[in-house]
Amino acid sequence: MNDVVFFSYLLVMAGVTYLVRAVPFVVFKGKVKSEFFQTFLNYIPYAVLGAMTFPAVFSSTGDLWSGVFGTVAGVIFSYMKKGLLFVAIAASVAALLVKCVVL
Repeated sequence: MNDVVFFSYLLVMAGVTYLVRAVPFVVFKGKVKSEFFQTFLNYIPYAVLGAMTFPAVFSSTGDLWSGVFGTVAGVIFSYMKKGLLFVAIAASVAALLVKCVVL
């Protein structure tokens, strides 16, 4: 990738990032009074984070099945109300076992 392409991508990315943050300040001059809309805006960061992270879970190991088993292990342990560190370690170990031992 040459410098011109890199800096054009960087400029577009910076512009989009700025617009996403600046448009709400321009559109909504006062406090949002609608309870529904305020709740909707509160959940946007979690939805975006999930949409960005969840597909990467299945492709991070280079193998679909280890990603699936790691996700299933994480869901099971989080459903059992285990701590975040324990869930992350259990999901990683499950994915590693499937990747190294089974396949």
